[in-house]
Amino acid sequence: MIREFFYLQKSDRKVILTLLCVIVVALGIIFLTGEGSSGTSIPSSPSQTSSPSNPSSPSYASYTRKEPERFVFDPNTADSTQLLRLGLKPWQVRNIYKYRAAGGIYRRPLDFAKLYGLTVKQYRELEPYIRISSDYLPASTLVEAEKSSAGTYPENMMVHDSAKRRYPMKISEAEHVVLNTADTTALMTVPGIGPYFARKIMEYGERLGGYISVNQLDEIDGFPLSSKKYLVVSHPQTRKLNINKLSLNELKKHPYINFYQARAITDYRRLHGPLKSLQDLRLSKDFPPEVIERLSPYVAY
Repeated sequence: MIREFFYLQKSDRKVILTLLCVIVVALGIIFLTGEGSSGTSIPSSPSQTSSPSNPSSPSYASYTRKEPERFVFDPNTADSTQLLRLGLKPWQVRNIYKYRAAGGIYRRPLDFAKLYGLTVKQYRELEPYIRISSDYLPASTLVEAEKSSAGTYPENMMVHDSAKRRYPMKISEAEHVVLNTADTTALMTVPGIGPYFARKIMEYGERLGGYISVNQLDEIDGFPLSSKKYLVVSHPQTRKLNINKLSLNELKKHPYINFYQARAITDYRRLHGPLKSLQDLRLSKDFPPEVIERLSPYVAY
């Protein structure tokens, strides 16, 4: 029964064999054609698309990111070109335009920090350059200005003076601020330094016991390096630590002394008596030569 079921006449067998041959040939052509095109038109690795040795190949990494610029701007009036030059993304610029179109107003620099996608570091860098026009300040400031001036100065001048006190005029490249004697107001006259970094400079200088070099500002997280050229250190006088009397907890409060170094100092005092020099600790793994050199101006015996 099975043999009779699969039995075919001679003419039918020829037709079926012919169709099978045609199908096999067609599949072979498709396979070879597909392999050849994939090897010629599709790059085998991402490096082929941007290889400098093959200039005719398409490059997908030809866009060069521009470095952000820093200049004074008002977020209520700045156009898209200025905002992009500051380093903002196109979608952030669109959000600013939408916010302003809906009646939103930046009344103080801190309001700009609410921009979606803006990082803390970006805001700290932009804050010294944000200037809010007096036209966008709350109208209540006019009343306050009138009360404080007692009718002596026009209201718009008082608003301007208030903004000027918050963000003093920046110094030129030929001028300098003495780092170890300046207060926060003087520090904010340095381009790139706003209230945040002015406060950080004062706090870190207090922890150190005074600055002996402008390069110590590099130890402040995120400090703008371009601002260092406006600062100088003149006749440095440091507040010294008596390492023979301070406890472990008191020693480790200094930025240049960690827990292990403070413990090495107290252990040496316990075993060998008072230190006469930091060189007494040179055999300790926690006091390599660079650490001893950096800490020397801040210790006494």
